[in-house]
Amino acid sequence: MIYLHDSPIKSHGKLKSSNCLVDSRWVLKISDFGLREFNRDCSRDDMEFEKYCESLLWTAPEILRNQEFYPYGTQKGDIYSFAIILYETIGRQGPFGKIEMRPSEIIKWVMREEKQTTIFRPQLELLDTLNCIKDCIRECWSEDPQERPDFKTIRTKLRPMRKGMKANIFDNMLIMMEKYANNLEVLVDERTDQLVEEKKKTEALLYEMLPKYVAEQLKRGNKVEAESFDQVTIYFSDIVGFTKMSAESSPLQVVDFLNDLYTCFDSIIENYDVYKVETIGDAYMVVSGLPIRNGDQHAGEVASMALHLLEAVKKFKIRHKQDEKLMLRIGLHSGPVCAGVVGLKMPRYCLFGDTVNTASRMESTGLRTYYFMFFT
Repeated sequence: MIYLHDSPIKSHGKLKSSNCLVDSRWVLKISDFGLREFNRDCSRDDMEFEKYCESLLWTAPEILRNQEFYPYGTQKGDIYSFAIILYETIGRQGPFGKIEMRPSEIIKWVMREEKQTTIFRPQLELLDTLNCIKDCIRECWSEDPQERPDFKTIRTKLRPMRKGMKANIFDNMLIMMEKYANNLEVLVDERTDQLVEEKKKTEALLYEMLPKYVAEQLKRGNKVEAESFDQVTIYFSDIVGFTKMSAESSPLQVVDFLNDLYTCFDSIIENYDVYKVETIGDAYMVVSGLPIRNGDQHAGEVASMALHLLEAVKKFKIRHKQDEKLMLRIGLHSGPVCAGVVGLKMPRYCLFGDTVNTASRMESTGLRTYYFMFFT
């Protein structure tokens, strides 16, 4: 209840003993809160009048007098309801004990606004319990809501209930099970948050490897059908003199060099409507016009991107060969292709068709200069 009162829900509104449930671990759970709009719209005509009055025996008098509070309730109204539940738990004779009155008559007496100090409440003097508990109950069902304590104060007032009790195996078991249940809930929340974060990382990585719409279909277990595209533009490039450079460098130096270069390339192509297909060794392949068609924009996007990459290569510095000048050989071609996912393990989004072969040949037969050949 402390948690509920500190939450956006603010109050229970219908707190009574039937809403206090004990689970398989002997932990008490509160139920039937938060459904205010649903409860407000429920018709009471279908319920027998005395049965309806019986359901109100835990309701505070100020709420009974003003039906606008029902079923929203108030925090002070929850305190009153708790007092009735505490009386019922200790007395074990119902919310008002053994009383020869119908529920409707009890509600009528509780709703009375008396000028005098006498108010209608269960017979507290009949309870055989500690005086601190009686005093707490008396304060909680006070006629003036402002005089009722909050649940944090109630917890302190009821602390003497455990004083003098001899610990036994059953009590220890209940305490351990309650702590276990509370810790388990916290642990589940933490693991759920971690799972959500890991799922986001996995999805982000998957979207880097495959087009988003393809990745979504694979996640659902659907087969990705191959698709034909009438017009796309394909970009191929490789590094001039890469074989010689690799022979003069260690494997780690080659890996660092390619990582630096393609990290630079990846940051550039983000500014264009293109899709990076793959990198194999020093080969870099990019396409525009798929998987999302962009009309006639594909050629201009790829050509602008290629010029941008050439400018970036001029300023690129090789870590282990600072004085060496880097050169790119680029080939472009526009035309139809067929695209689809190949393989189940490490699936790849591959392009097929004469357009791919022509772009590759344009790159492999290009001049070893900063310029590139463009053929349509």
